[in-house]
Amino acid sequence: MFRLYDAINHQKPYIIAEMSANHGGSLESALQIVRQAAKAGANCVKIQTYTADTITIDCDSEYFRIKGGLWDGCKLYDLYTDAGTPWEWQARIKQECEACGVDFLSTPFDNTAVDFLESIGCEAYKIASFELADIPLIEYAASKGKPMIISCGMGSTEEIGDAVSACRRVGNGQVVLLKCCSEYPANWADMHLANIPDMQKRFGTPVGLSDHSAGSLAAVVGVTLGACVIEKHLKLDGVESADSGFSMTIQEFAQMVRDVHSAAAIRGGVYYGPTPGEQGNLALRRSLFAVKAIKKGEPFTKENVRSIRPAQGLAPKWLDTVIGRCASRDIAFGEPLAFPMLEEGPALEKTGK
Repeated sequence: MFRLYDAINHQKPYIIAEMSANHGGSLESALQIVRQAAKAGANCVKIQTYTADTITIDCDSEYFRIKGGLWDGCKLYDLYTDAGTPWEWQARIKQECEACGVDFLSTPFDNTAVDFLESIGCEAYKIASFELADIPLIEYAASKGKPMIISCGMGSTEEIGDAVSACRRVGNGQVVLLKCCSEYPANWADMHLANIPDMQKRFGTPVGLSDHSAGSLAAVVGVTLGACVIEKHLKLDGVESADSGFSMTIQEFAQMVRDVHSAAAIRGGVYYGPTPGEQGNLALRRSLFAVKAIKKGEPFTKENVRSIRPAQGLAPKWLDTVIGRCASRDIAFGEPLAFPMLEEGPALEKTGK
């Protein structure tokens, strides 16, 4: 059972460890990432399901070369040939996820990838930011009736709305959007995490964060803004890949998991009034005390009554009601005031004593 919505319903961050190309061409490294991610506190390990031929074509035209960024000058076909996760590994990786107690997730990049993932029992689908505008793919994946996690990097409100509508059009309302900045690594100034609560209201879905920035700060900020999912690339020490330059080490990932859960605890829910830990401090609030001895029949004044700590007497809001009335009995210096100490009168009756 895919546990995404269980975490969301219990207001606990659901943390996805993105393997991507960080297996470095080794199945054993892929399995080791699963084991280490589980130990570090991930809820899910995600891979990608494509081949170079299902995601692009082998063409030397300038259209098929990356310009700028981490992979500047790379031909798309060559990059995806190197970075892909062989399909014959994927059932074994899913099996390892199950053995380690974490969910398995993959990003399909075309309909054949969806069909393949269906054949190995994939329980949810992730749509990458670059496929956000591929409405036929989203509609086909969503038609399988499983949770859809959709990254929204580069997406306009119209494009995000189209993707959500595509899922709902085929009867799938299990949609979680991820705020994402599709820069590798992402510049903090470009991340605009204030979109998270806006997306929740605008599209009526849970919203998480797919984070490509350095460190765990963005993940912590995202959770405080309401992100229910955190996705972060994870790598093994000493394994170089197309994605290792912006991926977290196991140790960094484990620290991020702790930081994210701490941030969620600090955020808490909407709550007013004293917490259980504050309850004892209510006694140290201010209240009305006699700061001079007051004789029966003597009026209360600002010289003989003050609002001071602790909170054993009337609340300070009653000060104006008390001033000018007369004492119903002798009151000692340092004695907390109470309504029976005030002589009866119209003003007192209005207070609802």
